[in-house]
Amino acid sequence: MPRLVVAAPSSGSGKTTVATGLMAAFAARGLAVSPHKVGPDYIDPGYHALATGRTGRNLDAYLCGPELIAPLFLHGARGCDLAVVEGVMGLYDGAAGEGELASTAQVAKLLGAPVVLVVDASAQSRSVAALVHGFVSWDPRVRVGGVILNKVGSARHEALLREALESVGVPVLGVLRRAPLVETPSRHLGLVPVAERRGVAVDAVAEMAALVAGGCDLPALERLARSAGAVPGGSAPWTPDFSPTHDHPSQRTGRPRPKIAVAGGPAFTFSYAEHTELLTAAGADVVTFDPLRDEELPDGTAGLVIGGGFPEVYTAELSANKPLRAAVSELAERGAPIAAECAGLLYLCRELDGSPMCGVLDATARMAERLTLGYRDAVAVGDSVLAGAGTRMRGHEFHRTVVEPGAGAVPAWGFWGRERRVEGFVQRGVHASYLHTHWASEPGVAHRFVERCRTS
Repeated sequence: MPRLVVAAPSSGSGKTTVATGLMAAFAARGLAVSPHKVGPDYIDPGYHALATGRTGRNLDAYLCGPELIAPLFLHGARGCDLAVVEGVMGLYDGAAGEGELASTAQVAKLLGAPVVLVVDASAQSRSVAALVHGFVSWDPRVRVGGVILNKVGSARHEALLREALESVGVPVLGVLRRAPLVETPSRHLGLVPVAERRGVAVDAVAEMAALVAGGCDLPALERLARSAGAVPGGSAPWTPDFSPTHDHPSQRTGRPRPKIAVAGGPAFTFSYAEHTELLTAAGADVVTFDPLRDEELPDGTAGLVIGGGFPEVYTAELSANKPLRAAVSELAERGAPIAAECAGLLYLCRELDGSPMCGVLDATARMAERLTLGYRDAVAVGDSVLAGAGTRMRGHEFHRTVVEPGAGAVPAWGFWGRERRVEGFVQRGVHASYLHTHWASEPGVAHRFVERCRTS
């Protein structure tokens, strides 16, 4: 599988613009492009999907373990001509205090993929050579195959940068000028998701593609991608089929397929594609509904999955949809399995910033000034529809809200790292928490959830 990793010395260098533009430019050349993102980011993959027409997928060595990176990559890239992987933060930045774990550099090594380094050259000339030399030599196992210079001020500036980089021996594969051509609106948690600005997002991706196609050597970049050998380790593609008894529900006949409704629409945009694939493989029929517009749950809903997103942006609209809030509350009262993460947790509370929500949980939520961000090592405190007591999973928190109280009589998770605390709610069929998890790391949670939906 020809492949490239787009990285940078630091955040804000232009990785997303270059990676998304590169995906779209390659797709415009008739290639089937597989888009990937290092880390737990949910938003960038939405832009990647627009650029390629394929599902954007995450590669997170902390959430899923290094051993799953190559299999998940091969699963997503199946049937494609070329893959582009957008990095996270700086090339060598990973989980805090964990060395290279979850860094772009680690993922590039696990995939055996050449790296294209995007450098913000706006405030330097000859120093760019020292910067690039440092990144090239820091870890010889990371192959930096080329540089794309971003925010270049003039032809003279470009000439100085190219002259300096000749001594490093790394080819310049693109030069993008300083003009702010691409509008990518942001707010308190990063870029605005594609689902909230579809038309503008389509235009933004087209502008990224034009910028990259006009300033980069696409044939040279494609040759670099094709220079990658076999993915290390002889990995086979990941598969969502899982059964602890080797008798998979999707292979049996005569068993009911419970309908699991998954929240979508502009307010609930955070999800990993593998979750739906796991639920389907475990024997469920998965349908999507939009809490902003749908006044009823899908007919025959046996279970509910409400992932992350931005309910705080749509508080008034979510609160105004009283029929759906009542339907969610009634489903919970019946003991139906409900799995809620972050935004889903807020939606199940009594109120969010004073506006009524579903009232499933005896808790209130509000916006806060402090951003809560970071990886977590978690242990299931008690039995729930997702996990048995003692199940260990890794997750990620990313929110600027507070829920009071922070945990119920039976918490969802205990965090036993540097910060020891319990968090979330388990009551009847509800499992609600701020923690975002990637079920590919523990596929038994999807199997368990489907079985509970089948029998509840």
